[in-house]
Amino acid sequence: MGLTVASLEGNTQRLDGGAMFGNVPKALWTRWITPDAQNRIPLACRALLVEVDGRRILFETGIGAFFEPTLRERFGVVEPEHRLLASLAARGLSHEDIDGVVLSHLHFDHAGGLLTPWTEGAESDLLFPNATYVVGKEAWERALHPHPRDRASFVPRVQELLAASGRIVTVEGTDAAVLGPAFRFHVSHGHTPGLLLTEVATDDGPLVFAGDLIPGVPWVHLPITMGYDRYPELLIDEKTALLGDLYARGGSLFFTHDAQVAAGRLTFDGRKYGVTDTREAL
Repeated sequence: MGLTVASLEGNTQRLDGGAMFGNVPKALWTRWITPDAQNRIPLACRALLVEVDGRRILFETGIGAFFEPTLRERFGVVEPEHRLLASLAARGLSHEDIDGVVLSHLHFDHAGGLLTPWTEGAESDLLFPNATYVVGKEAWERALHPHPRDRASFVPRVQELLAASGRIVTVEGTDAAVLGPAFRFHVSHGHTPGLLLTEVATDDGPLVFAGDLIPGVPWVHLPITMGYDRYPELLIDEKTALLGDLYARGGSLFFTHDAQVAAGRLTFDGRKYGVTDTREAL
């Protein structure tokens, strides 16, 4: 089949550690990640590039660089330039070379990289002009009609441009025919309705793009959830089902937000899940 995978670094963020760890006491989560003086922790916004059958499919685009400077500071975005575009360029590619962009959902730290970088006096435009954009139907509806609790997590400009492009495909369930036989979808609702997690059949076993269901290594532990999650108990149940199935098949997880680890193979000691064979990059 000739499938290859690569991690691509996007813009990084620093967000409040308490928000990222929900009801986990600070005395516990600081054992895993050290916060700065403002209680913020470092987060990646990492994308996954899969090349298969002559196609290049990008899983998420990170937060990008669309925020004007004041908002960039407010949301803790570190770099002013669009780092994902630089990561593509380092591989000899541009955004025009991407055939498909799969979005787990449309919160701005996952879909903001679809937009061109901020320029004073100009509106952001849509990148990836030759790509089909794939998103779950429920996630799309949530972005169009957000709840007051998460309205600030969406950027209306993204939805406007995606709809106008005529290249958006909304999917339901686990059928990943739009991508091909090397892929399947897992759907989650605990973080946000219709979160789309893609499993890739690699030579090293199944690899799941864990999105905001499991944003990094500490969140592999079942009770650990984020304050941003819509239904934490449901999320834990979904995580339990996914990890049980994936572990039984010798699978690995890809982390979009972990500042140190891009991927790792799932482990289970009879009580607690973890990861081994961790890699900083693929």
